[in-house]
Amino acid sequence: MGAGEAIGVDLGGTKMLVGVLGRDDEVVHRRIGASGGLSSDQVMELLEAELEIALAERPGVEAIGLGIPCTINRERGLCVSAANLPLRDVPVRDIVSERFGLPVSVDNDANAAVIAEHHSGVAAGADNVVMLTIGTGIGGGLILNGRPYRGSSGAGAELGHVVVDIDGPPCQANCPNRGCIEAIASGTALTAEAVAAAELAPDSGLGVALAEGWPISGRLVTELAEDGDRVAVEVLATIGRRLGAALSGLANIFDPDVIVIGGGVIAAGELLLGPARAEVRARALEPQNGVPVEAAAFGPDAGMVGAAMLARAELAAADGGVV
Repeated sequence: MGAGEAIGVDLGGTKMLVGVLGRDDEVVHRRIGASGGLSSDQVMELLEAELEIALAERPGVEAIGLGIPCTINRERGLCVSAANLPLRDVPVRDIVSERFGLPVSVDNDANAAVIAEHHSGVAAGADNVVMLTIGTGIGGGLILNGRPYRGSSGAGAELGHVVVDIDGPPCQANCPNRGCIEAIASGTALTAEAVAAAELAPDSGLGVALAEGWPISGRLVTELAEDGDRVAVEVLATIGRRLGAALSGLANIFDPDVIVIGGGVIAAGELLLGPARAEVRARALEPQNGVPVEAAAFGPDAGMVGAAMLARAELAAADGGVV
């Protein structure tokens, strides 16, 4: 995918991950900034500030890749709309390219993540891949017949907004639906489930944490579950079962070689993925019910790594190379 160093950015609803991918695909620079609660202008200011830091540390960078959880017009480098960020009709490619004088690639963050996993992660060599990136929301990425699938308008593979329960909880931000996969199995849904469970079990580790004013987060739930707190274990199992039920439908539709789960929640490991796999085995049709469900090899860095890989690939193509 090209040999030069490239910056990859994974811009999420609560945090921004910026890294530099070295010539041998190693991450040689990595920083995290908080992106939650910012205006459109503030998001772009944070992005430019983090890029300045990365370029100061790695001045040999040749290209920049941006993975953003929004509908992307790739021809124009435009963020058309986003569910969990205040970006609408923002020409992010031109803004960043003009500011730093480098070629810039822009894609949906989950598309970037599945590109990384397909290139050299758990989906390497697979022809058909379904990936969900689970954080504040849920993004979806697809590899179909060996190539990324973006749909006719660039908005394809928004798998997190597939409705699985018409009477379910409201989805987030700009999504008008109820019962989307994102609404029941995202990091935000996990936190809501944990708070509700803690209120019902005040003597549990999770209940004590809530009473003492600890911020309830996926990380805290995972830590308590790993320490044996039964309520935290059940919260992760509940989210895992919901996720698995949704994955069984995606398995039936796409018949993938592998389903990849990325994003911050995979820190929960088998406490989440075990129940998800069990639901896929129980609910999907044969032979799709045997599809492997794997944690992303690049972990929460998949979107950042994929954005950098995409930038290098597009630079190589522009120079007459092979993507």
